[in-house]
Amino acid sequence: MNYPVDTLILVPDDIDLTRSPLAGQLAEETYVLGAFNPGLTRLPNGNLLMMVRVAEALRTPIRDNEIRSIRWTDEDGAGRFVLDAWPVDRTDTADPRKFTLRSGGWKIMALTSLSWLLPVELTPDGTQRIAIHYDKAIVPAYSFQCYGIEDPRISRVDGRYLMTTCSVSPERHSTTLYTSDNGIDWDFADIILDHQNKDMLLFEGLIDGQYWAQTRPLGDLYFAYPPGSEWRAGPSINLATSPDGLHWKPHRHPGIRTRNETVATARIGAGTPPILTERGWLTLWHAVEPQEIVGIYRTYWSILDRDDPSQVIATDEVAILEPNVDLTRAIEHQMYLRDVVFSTGIAEHEEQYIVASGEADLACRITHIPKSAFGLTR
Repeated sequence: MNYPVDTLILVPDDIDLTRSPLAGQLAEETYVLGAFNPGLTRLPNGNLLMMVRVAEALRTPIRDNEIRSIRWTDEDGAGRFVLDAWPVDRTDTADPRKFTLRSGGWKIMALTSLSWLLPVELTPDGTQRIAIHYDKAIVPAYSFQCYGIEDPRISRVDGRYLMTTCSVSPERHSTTLYTSDNGIDWDFADIILDHQNKDMLLFEGLIDGQYWAQTRPLGDLYFAYPPGSEWRAGPSINLATSPDGLHWKPHRHPGIRTRNETVATARIGAGTPPILTERGWLTLWHAVEPQEIVGIYRTYWSILDRDDPSQVIATDEVAILEPNVDLTRAIEHQMYLRDVVFSTGIAEHEEQYIVASGEADLACRITHIPKSAFGLTR
């Protein structure tokens, strides 16, 4: 499907690594593996704010038969970035984003990059960059963030900005919350979900005085649905509620699940924070068709009941957004993944929605999707 605006607004070469929080600390050359998966919100001045995940990696990760990763530490009380090394012959490096340690027992991995978050201000329609706020970057500050901070999602609830992120460490792979009064200056709030619950994002509004969220627990074991069921066992988009945005209880009814007839059977997860429309809560989410190592990521949509979001009012099995090879031709030399669009932010603009996505785990994509595509008239 073609849209009136569909473009890359930020690519790796737009990032000035001399202003990176890692600059001058590693005695090694780094590069931007990806500037992608941006949270999106509208600022009080009317401009848009993308919170971009910058994955910074070593230019030469393998040296002297060892593969190295970047880690933040505060062991000396100062907070700094260091390198760790493992023998190459004990690792599996098939996925360019990570490597797996051949240690037996549990599946254990390390990353080939460390992610930090960079606020990028855009014009109200999202088509031009106004400023890159390096001085407002969000970086690891706790041991449970030692391998980085990833995939921000921003919601505005009762005039306050709330941003969920994934904090990565050997201690836990947790969801962490940041808050802001202006969308630019952010304060760390707390860990709000524990290990391996990714893609948590908050509804942009309360329901009966409660905060609501979509979550996506991961695991290695799922129980089968009965033969003939319309549902396929595996990861799903679940729901949770909270009285204050900090303390969360899983909702007893399921959210969005994978149907048996769909081609996207490898994985499903929440994408953009649900926003309230005339029909209910509009949510964009991703699903993955199995192919090679990573699969094909596409964006789909559903509308949830305004009073009971476990009820799906409308959905479409046809993707609303597909990976676009034409957009990435100019950065072909930097590609390391293909067939991935990962929508992470949404904002209203006149008769359309501005959707922010990560394209190929490499760049930030802005797409204007008419409201009519979701059966909306206003």
